[in-house]
This record gives sequence, C-alpha cells and structure tokens, in this order.
Amino acid sequence: MNKIMTLTDAQPDNAKAGKAPTLPDAQTVTSVQHWTDSLFSFRVTRPASLRFRSGEFVMIGLLKDDGRPLLRAYSIASPNWDDELEFYSIKVADGPLTSRLQHIEPGDQIILRPKPVGTLVHDALLPGKRLYMFSTGTGIAPFASLVRDPETFDKFDQVILTHTCRDVADLAYGRELIEGLTNDPLIGEMVEGKLLYYPTTTREHSPRMGRITTHLRDGTLARELGLPPISAETDRAMVCGSMGLNTDMKQILEEAGLSEGANSEPAEYVVEKAFVG
Repeated sequence: MNKIMTLTDAQPDNAKAGKAPTLPDAQTVTSVQHWTDSLFSFRVTRPASLRFRSGEFVMIGLLKDDGRPLLRAYSIASPNWDDELEFYSIKVADGPLTSRLQHIEPGDQIILRPKPVGTLVHDALLPGKRLYMFSTGTGIAPFASLVRDPETFDKFDQVILTHTCRDVADLAYGRELIEGLTNDPLIGEMVEGKLLYYPTTTREHSPRMGRITTHLRDGTLARELGLPPISAETDRAMVCGSMGLNTDMKQILEEAGLSEGANSEPAEYVVEKAFVG
C-alpha cells in the first residue's frame, strides 16, 4: 500500500485561500502516508511556540459531531529539532478517533494541545553505556523521535531499538526509519556503528520470529547482537507498547536489577504508561 500524500497533492479551498484555523489549537496536515490497511503516519505544522523533549507525547484529535473535541495521547515521532510534527497511528474501524483520523488529507486540520509530557525522555534515566528501546506496534513512535536526536548518541555508546509486530508489513515504518538514518545529514555519522535494530514478528513468518520478551529471557537477543546480559550498572531501557509488554518487561528489567525512573527521580528504566495500542 504505502501511499503518500503531501500538501501539494491535495489542497482544500481553505488551505489555498490561506484562511485562519477554524479548530481550537488547530494545526494543518502537511502529508499522510498509509503503510498498511491498519497503519498510517502523518505530519502536521508545528506551533512556533512549541518546545518538547524527544520522546514526549501530546494530545491530538478532531471535533465530534456535537462540536466537542475528541482527543487522544499521541507520541511525537519527529525529533525536537524538526520543523514539523510527525505521528504514527493505528486504524481502528470503529475507533472513536482513528475511524475518522485515518481519512485526513493534506490541508485538513487537527486539534493539537501544545502541552507535551511523557516519561520516555533522557532526563528520566541515569547515565549509562547502552540504551535499549523496547517497542511493539505503534509504540515505536517515541523512539522514532529519540533515534533522530543527536543527544541520544551523545549520551550512550550503543542504542538498541527492538520492534515487535504481528506481520512483516507492520515493520515497514521502522525499517524505513532506520534505513534513512545512515543518510541523515545531521546524525548519519553519529549512528554508524552505534545503533542496532532488532525487528521480530509474532504471527507472519520472518527471519526473526517471536516476542521480544522471549528473546530476552532465553538469551537470543544478547547472543545475536553480541551483547552481555542486561545490567543495572551499564544498561538503561525504555518501554513503549501494549500493557502486556509493559508488565512483562518491568519484571524482566527488575529481575536484572534495574529500577523504574521518572522525570522527578531518574533511574535505570522507564515505561510510557499513556500508550495504548
């Protein structure tokens, strides 16, 4: 599928005429990419006053038929230096928001509350040697922000991004992200030899099958990447995925001696509890 639309492809009358935003906290959609029948990403204009830390999320949405805003938490997938904001989303046929959001086109407007928050940030972790980013599905979004942020590679000698999905096609967003990093003029040289990408599928056959938790518990991940077992002395971790992943990863990390951190009290790992999907 992988269809991309940009603002130049579809300019509604209000965009052409340059009319003022009609939604509260409105931002304009600049491009939309449909990766599969159930996944899409889109970019919107960035408020001039918005400042955020890579890995944070904001509330975005649309107006309901009764005129009230319908908002959900979405991780910002673009890094903090980007001129636009990128988001990565599932499509749910009967979802209150995504059933409508999946039909947006360049030139349309969405609501964006400019108050970023979140725990998947550098400030919530103590200094370390390696940073693990564990994600499932669209939980890769905050890590798409962090792996494009030079600060990530200034702080850690190695960065390991894992992404687990049901089917091979669901890995396309992450694969294209990683492939594009080597040619990135800002951090291309920084990621070389420092970023390890570890995709797995749980339903469709692929070169690497199984849940990431299984690969951790049986030592497969460490063996395949040539890494030592996770240690509180050297390793830090971020987790973003389903509730099941969050629960299992917390147990694995704490058994390895890591403690959960927060913005107010940095430690060895953090979990994004606001993510659902």
